[in-house]
Amino acid sequence: MKKKATEIDAILDRYPGEPRYLISLLQDVQAEYNYIAPENMTLICDHVGVPLTQAWSVATFYKSFSLEPRGEHEIRVCCGTACHLKGSERLAQSLERDLGVERGHTTEDLRFSLDTVNCLGACALAPMVMIDDDYIGGATQRGIRKYLKKI
Repeated sequence: MKKKATEIDAILDRYPGEPRYLISLLQDVQAEYNYIAPENMTLICDHVGVPLTQAWSVATFYKSFSLEPRGEHEIRVCCGTACHLKGSERLAQSLERDLGVERGHTTEDLRFSLDTVNCLGACALAPMVMIDDDYIGGATQRGIRKYLKKI
């Protein structure tokens, strides 16, 4: 999923070469490529003048950054207390089987990334699953399968 150097250059050119732009650059590269490749991390560090270790610590601290290729569609299963009590663990296991991928990973075809999260902030609608930007409350295995077939 690596893109041409000219595309990363276009992102770098939008920011002055100052350390304070590190997170903004990481966000833009994440948005463009869907993850931050090691070679892009190096280019960002060279551009803003920070050590690679600093950029890695930022990128691994924030959950919004990924250092591995992510899927076209992101699936997040809430495993907070309310969702867990309403069967979110079974939903997560079902998705692992259906997609052939473990939590925290991406399918080989790069279509789906599957993750569990501590809370999606909609406990009254448990169990909750988020697919891309859509919240699915009262999620069922059947409902999630139907939703995934549509996309």
